[in-house]
Amino acid sequence: MIKERILLVEDNKALSKLITKKMEQNLDYEIIQAYSYKEAEEILEDNDDFFIALLDLNLPDAPNGEIVDFVLSKNIPPIVLTGTLDNSIQEEMKSKNIIDYVYKGNIDDVNYIFSLIKRLSKNRDIKVMVVDDSQVTRNKIRRVLKNQMFKVIVAAHGEEALNYLEDNPDIKLILTDYNMPVIDGLELTKEVRKKYDKNQLIIISITSSNEQLISAKFLKIGANDFINKPFSDEELICRVNNSLETKEYLDKMTNMAHLDFLTGLYNRRYFFEEAESLHNSKNFVVAMIDIDNFKKINDTYGHDIGDEVIKSVSKTLKNSIKGADIAARFGGEEFCVVLKNIDQKNAIGFFLKLKELLAKNKINTKDGTIKYTVSIGLSFGDNDDKNIDELLNSADKALYKAKNSGKNRVEIA
Repeated sequence: MIKERILLVEDNKALSKLITKKMEQNLDYEIIQAYSYKEAEEILEDNDDFFIALLDLNLPDAPNGEIVDFVLSKNIPPIVLTGTLDNSIQEEMKSKNIIDYVYKGNIDDVNYIFSLIKRLSKNRDIKVMVVDDSQVTRNKIRRVLKNQMFKVIVAAHGEEALNYLEDNPDIKLILTDYNMPVIDGLELTKEVRKKYDKNQLIIISITSSNEQLISAKFLKIGANDFINKPFSDEELICRVNNSLETKEYLDKMTNMAHLDFLTGLYNRRYFFEEAESLHNSKNFVVAMIDIDNFKKINDTYGHDIGDEVIKSVSKTLKNSIKGADIAARFGGEEFCVVLKNIDQKNAIGFFLKLKELLAKNKINTKDGTIKYTVSIGLSFGDNDDKNIDELLNSADKALYKAKNSGKNRVEIA
C-alpha cells in the first residue's frame, strides 16, 4: 500500500531531521524534506500530491512567508512553523486558511504536531453540521472546520438541520446557535436527543456571552458543551476536538467491552445482547462454526500460529457478512454467525461459499504454508421461533453432525 506523503520545509537541518525521525516513528506517512523555497518548488513541480505540508515561515530564500502562499497555490493544506509568536504575523497566517500556526520552541511543540496530524487524518471521515441563521457566522465556522479537514454541512435554522440529519445520519457533531427562526437551538437539541444520545452525536451550543442561563439550559437538555460568542478560531477547534476525543475514548471503551480482543469480532456476551434484535427479522439463520483439527494445528505449529488461524477465520467472516448480520467468537476455535432476513436456500449457499473461501486461506509458518478447514452447523428461525438458546443448541447438534461426517462440511439441524 502506497503511503500518503507529508512535505516538510525547514532550513534548520538538525530540526528537520529530528521532526522527520519522530514523525516516521509516530505516523504512517512518507516524509519528504526540503530545506529551502527553491527545493520545495522543485519537489512540487514533479508531484503536488501531499496530505499536508509543514512549513518554516522564515526561509533563507523566502524570509517573509512566501512559502505559505506557494504551497496554498498547490492546494496543499499547511501547518506553519515559526520561531516567533508575533501577533500580527499570527493573524496574517490565520487569514490565509492555514491549518494551524505552531511555535517551534521545544519538544512539546513538536509532539503537538504529531497529535494534530493524527487528528486531521481522523477528521477527513467526520461529518459536522453548522446551524446558524447568520450567513457570516456560518461561513466563518465552516471555513475553520474545513481547514481542519472536516466534512461540513451548513443549515440556516433547526428545521433545515433536522432534514439534513435525516439524510445524513452519520453526522457526528452539530454546532448550533441559540436564536434562530422556525426552530431554535434549544428545540433542535431536544429533537436530536430523541434519536441520538450524547455518546452517539455531539452537540455544541453557541450562545452570546450575556446568555449564560441559556448555556445551562443547553447542557441540561443534552448538549455536550457550549461556546460563548465572540470566540477565537483556536477555542472553536479545541472545543470540537476535545468533544470528539472524549467520544472516541468512550467508543474505544465500549468496543473493549463488546469485542473479542484477539479477533475484533463481537464477544459471546455481546452476541446475546445483539440476539435480542432477532424479532425484527422475518427469517434468519444461526450458524455455529468450528475450525477442524485445531488442537493438532496448535500442537504441531504452536499457539502463535493457532492465533493466526483464528484471526484468518475472523477476517473472512468480517468481509463476508453485511449490514445487521452478527459474527462473534464464542471462545477458542468456535464462532457464531447470524444472518438476518434471509431464506434457507440463500443461507445454505452463503455458508457453502464461506466454507470454500476459508479452505483457500493460507497461513505462512517457518515450516511452510498451511491451510485449514471448518465445519458448520445451521439452525433456522422465523417470527414464531425466538429462543436463541434453542437455536444455538440446534446449530450445535448440526455442527456435531458435520464433525462426525468427515468435517469440512455444512449440516442443517
